[in-house]
Amino acid sequence: MTGRLPEKRSHSLIDLVRRALEEDIGPGDVTSLACLEPDPVEAVIVAKAPGVLSGLKPALLAFALVDSANSVSPQKRDGESFVAGDTIVTIKGFNQTVLVSERVALNFLAHLSGVATLTREFVRLVEGTGCRVLDTRKTTPGLRLLEKEAVVHGGGANHRMGLYDMVLIKDNHIAAAGSVRGAIERTCEYLGSVDFRLQFEADQSSILVEVEVTSLEQLREAIDSGVDRLLLDNQTPESLTEMVRVARSLNPEIELEASGNVSLATVGEIAATGVDYVSIGALTHSAAACDFSLRVIG
Repeated sequence: MTGRLPEKRSHSLIDLVRRALEEDIGPGDVTSLACLEPDPVEAVIVAKAPGVLSGLKPALLAFALVDSANSVSPQKRDGESFVAGDTIVTIKGFNQTVLVSERVALNFLAHLSGVATLTREFVRLVEGTGCRVLDTRKTTPGLRLLEKEAVVHGGGANHRMGLYDMVLIKDNHIAAAGSVRGAIERTCEYLGSVDFRLQFEADQSSILVEVEVTSLEQLREAIDSGVDRLLLDNQTPESLTEMVRVARSLNPEIELEASGNVSLATVGEIAATGVDYVSIGALTHSAAACDFSLRVIG
């Protein structure tokens, strides 16, 4: 088995937003159809608390897919900060279609702005250390590209997008191969093969190789094997400091990434150990939603 999907599936943003609308609308908005005549309306989306904006593309698309006559104008850009009371979007359209689009648009804005806002908090706490904040693959199924874009809007950077664009040798791979060195040797052999080039349409030099290590012995073995980056997982600040010291003495150019139970309370201390990156699953799996509302103003 190769682990490859049987066919490539294209999940475009339009498909994603359309599915979200279908999920919410079904055969129609029974309340608006019962209560409203189709009259022109002006509305605004307003922030109810401060944050960092993300999710404009799917939010605006929701209004356009429901009714192409809706005129929607963003007043902020993705990546911009906002405060309570700021107008994020202005809308001109018909009352029924604007209200039909409302919840899906706000859901995208709320969740993705929450990711961007939390990311910005982590980024602020590591300023001056030279450490970059990374996301992980702990994303909402179907929303990975949008969530990773939200991390960038918050000032963070993306780790691998999936299983296909980077090698990350973790504990289970090491156990199966018998050792860190064994796993790296197998990886290098595969990356140099015709099978790899054909399946991934790439060459060995384009794939970064990272290895998870949990001890100084594994660290030395990985660096001696010539990998690009080490993942130092679930270490204390003290053990991280020592691992960074040893790694830099062996290879000053090796990239070092810390991960594991990183919080707002601990990220500054972790970054100060000298690692290049800190990866944080909470950016996407635990970000609190930002609060927005749609208000009809005319």
